[in-house]
Amino acid sequence: MNSVFEELYKKYHQDVYQFLIYMVQNRQQAEDLVQEVYIRVLKSYKNFEGKSSEKTWLFSIAKNVAIDHFRKQKNWKNRIMEKFDWNRNDLRDDEALIEEIAIANEDIRVLYQCLKRCSTDYRMVIIMRYLQELSISETSEVLGWSESKVKTTQHRAIKWLRIEMNQMLPKEDQDLETIRLERS
Repeated sequence: MNSVFEELYKKYHQDVYQFLIYMVQNRQQAEDLVQEVYIRVLKSYKNFEGKSSEKTWLFSIAKNVAIDHFRKQKNWKNRIMEKFDWNRNDLRDDEALIEEIAIANEDIRVLYQCLKRCSTDYRMVIIMRYLQELSISETSEVLGWSESKVKTTQHRAIKWLRIEMNQMLPKEDQDLETIRLERS
């Protein structure tokens, strides 16, 4: 079991940690919750039947740990909404024009503001699909939903985000075709 545990930890620790940071918006809490995830993994690995991949099984545990954490707090659904932050800059091109960076940063800022107001289901699907890069199948396993529900929720979340962003962006920046949210 130790070698299996070490392998799981090496493969997925960073992904689980990132997921929990996005959910609780606090590094210390995320570290504590990661420990809880691996405690549950140790306790329940013997029951793992291999019906899903280890990755989706681990993310299911992480999702449940995050939900349990919020349930322990008052108004846990509202806390999930308040705690999510997408404040990160993925621009790596040193030759990007300053104007392009400023526009992209404004678009990202507006996206983060909109995500703070979206439903928990929308947020969970967006985190798993776009930040954790889980497939539709993996996301459906983690959430315990059908693949069609994941696709529908993803579609509705993106549609909702586009509408919200169009209302918030300055008129000259409302061409959201440059904001690529669709995945194949």
